[in-house]
Amino acid sequence: MALSDTAVRAIKPGDKPFKIHDRGGLFLLVNPNGSKLWRWRYRFEGKEKLMALGEYPVLSLAEARERYFAARKILVAGIDPMALRKAESETRELEAKARQREDENSFGNIARKWWEWWSVGKSPRHADYVLRRLEAGVLPAFGHKFIDAVTAADIREVMLVIESRGASDVAKRAHETTGQIFRYAIAHGMATRNAAADFKPRDILAESKSENFARVEAKDLPELLVKLESYDGDALTRLALRLMAYTFVRTSEMIEAEWPEFDLDNARWDIPPERMKMDTPHIVPLSQQAVEVLRALRLLTGRGRLVFPGANDKNKPMSNNTILFALYRLGYKRRMTGHGFRGLASTILHENGFADDHIELQLAHQKRNKVAAAYNHAKYLRQRASMMQWWADYLDTQLAKGRKNITASRKRSNETKRVRTKTRTGVKPPIATHEPAQRPTA
Repeated sequence: MALSDTAVRAIKPGDKPFKIHDRGGLFLLVNPNGSKLWRWRYRFEGKEKLMALGEYPVLSLAEARERYFAARKILVAGIDPMALRKAESETRELEAKARQREDENSFGNIARKWWEWWSVGKSPRHADYVLRRLEAGVLPAFGHKFIDAVTAADIREVMLVIESRGASDVAKRAHETTGQIFRYAIAHGMATRNAAADFKPRDILAESKSENFARVEAKDLPELLVKLESYDGDALTRLALRLMAYTFVRTSEMIEAEWPEFDLDNARWDIPPERMKMDTPHIVPLSQQAVEVLRALRLLTGRGRLVFPGANDKNKPMSNNTILFALYRLGYKRRMTGHGFRGLASTILHENGFADDHIELQLAHQKRNKVAAAYNHAKYLRQRASMMQWWADYLDTQLAKGRKNITASRKRSNETKRVRTKTRTGVKPPIATHEPAQRPTA
């Protein structure tokens, strides 16, 4: 006779285990401790087998029958239900272990293991910069993926995104660092191949055009400097424009600047090698004007790490396009870029007799030999400091000239308006008389 829920609930345990049958080999095993276990007895290939289905009341009578019928269908199909369940359980266990292994061997986890191994012996600042560069550009994209699942396409996409921000050098370094992580993983049995080795940065990144940035002519400097001074946008951007003019460093070198790099008392800015195009250190002697700008900046951002933090995330530098878009607002689209100050400084300093070696070192146009470049970066510091002060004074002179031109222009405009007003009211302006110009005597 088939069981009912009421009957199952009413069953009391005895001194010994006993069975209450339901149908087709399905029964309830009642133990002295009060546990009630669903079991199904069946035969497969002539052998009797006993399959556990679950415990009552966690598994109700109706649910126990559903499992029984499902298992019976498998048996009718010529498959041992218990063997199938065991195989499925083993498969799930293997899949869980595989998922755990993939989580443990995710690109992000291995990248951090690599960093801990690689950073030994490196300067803390350099090591921290490399880790932050990974966390900002690479790990958000595919750090969660199993390392063998990371493809060349994943790396390429990250590099193109970085390049779109105007940071081609950073994109190259992302490729280099990613390749180092893969090699570390392969060496330690955590990966089977290096996806970064499938291509080189030059295969996808646009060729650098660092010498062809738009810039105004020297004669246009007075007007430009007046407009920079009167820029009515964000104060941080206005100060960034002034500092770029005084120091003529690359845009990325400036916007990624950190306060520990500056020694304002000694008027010196030491840019670490990892932030330079040639991976060699660079010294920027600071003019009095540049120090003044930096002291003003310290009031705005001195409590943080970055001199020019982003508007939305203070742990990331301002966008590379901030300087460019500010110049656009001032009417210099396709006429001037932040990089353009480098070309202007080079031209004007050469024209005013400064030594080529001093100018080229200050522009960080160093030799391709990294050993020589690292040695040369501190050469001619006294001469370069004098040159940088001359350049800042020159810019201030051009600014004063621009202000004077504007004042004169306004005066002429006002005089024209006054004359027109008198003419409309019937008062004729006096006729100007001029003495004929004298030719210079021989």
